[in-house]
Amino acid sequence: GLGYVSPVSTLIRWFPDRRGMAAGMAIMGFGGGAMIGAPMKEYFLRLFYEAPQYLGSADVVPLVTEAGRRYADVAGVATEVVVAGAADVRNMIVPGPEGVYVVGSGNTGVAETFLVLGVIYLVVMLLAAFSYRIPAPGWAPAGWEPPSESKRHHLISGNDVDIDQALKTPQFYQLWIVLCFNVTAGIGVLGVARTMITEIFGTTLPQVVDAAFAATYVVMISVFNMIGRFFWASSSDYIGRRNTYTIFFVLGIALYLSVPYIAGQVSATPAVVWLVWFYAATMIIFTMYGGGFATIPAYLADIFGTRYVGGIHGRLLTAWSTAGVLGPLAITSLRQDAVNRAIDELMQDIDPAAFQDYFGAPVDQLALLVEQRTVTIARLMEIAPPGTVDPTSGLYNTTMILMAALLAVALICNLLMRPVHPRHHISDDGAVEDPA
Repeated sequence: GLGYVSPVSTLIRWFPDRRGMAAGMAIMGFGGGAMIGAPMKEYFLRLFYEAPQYLGSADVVPLVTEAGRRYADVAGVATEVVVAGAADVRNMIVPGPEGVYVVGSGNTGVAETFLVLGVIYLVVMLLAAFSYRIPAPGWAPAGWEPPSESKRHHLISGNDVDIDQALKTPQFYQLWIVLCFNVTAGIGVLGVARTMITEIFGTTLPQVVDAAFAATYVVMISVFNMIGRFFWASSSDYIGRRNTYTIFFVLGIALYLSVPYIAGQVSATPAVVWLVWFYAATMIIFTMYGGGFATIPAYLADIFGTRYVGGIHGRLLTAWSTAGVLGPLAITSLRQDAVNRAIDELMQDIDPAAFQDYFGAPVDQLALLVEQRTVTIARLMEIAPPGTVDPTSGLYNTTMILMAALLAVALICNLLMRPVHPRHHISDDGAVEDPA
């Protein structure tokens, strides 16, 4: 949050004739950083990773289940373990054999990775921060003159609005909702994108969607996120900010609602065409997620003027902070509800004796086993009757419908956008024109 506003507001001052493009240039770097950060993260995680202690396959290691946890005898000591199936080992940083692993052993390498990345980012960001400058007062590109009032779009103001006055306008809160709901929908999917594509297609097209495919997918998210920031923000200079956001929301609603349809189709008839459709839909969503970020500073400059756009932008970014809580919270809680329902439905077809034999505990301990993550959908599918449909691909359906509804609300707020009332404008002597 501290590092976000300063470069964006600075670039807008350097490009008064192309505010959208300028904001897109700055925010493109913000989105494109994951192109560098994601491979670096993977490299350092693998460098510092230590595999957990492997005891053997589940059929040769005696196991005991107590209070929903699995235990094995290790050197005469009852030690907590986890039984990793095929789906579990695929998600390991370095996949190992299926079987029994000691809980708490090994090292994920996360702490060391954070430390190294933190040092690298510190050096790069300090060098960048000391390198940029702001233009002199009254500076303009050679040969460019601000458009006259008669030639200016009615939503592009020639007046400035003070930060405190901006907070008194309905336009600020309309833009707050626009940004918040756009980011809520985008960040909710962004945070679980790798997990979502693995869960929807990993069980139906396991030969295609493996760990390497998922890692490449994450990199491509960053690519399209970055492209969207520059493309949509630059396009908004020509088609207008309100029209740009209208495209975001109308197209976004259709794309979000297409995900449940894709999930249902791939579960019934697995085919690569559904993967291609999903891939394309999510990549377009990520361009609009990035484009929404990149276009909002120019939208603010149009509505409130450029004089205090940095401070107003900083306050508007509380919408981003709010969305950073709402998005992941919504998608994780709704997904967990879907998981619980799916497990309950699977249990109706699973033989209690097979359950007892596989998990070492009776069916009446199901809730505790689920809470301790001993029972998962993937593990239940291993003992489910042949022909049982894996419900994993439909875990995100409710979430996608909710995100489409949020975009519909944001669409209404955007369509109702009007110029700021003159009473909030700053006059030439620096006072508000009409304090009434």
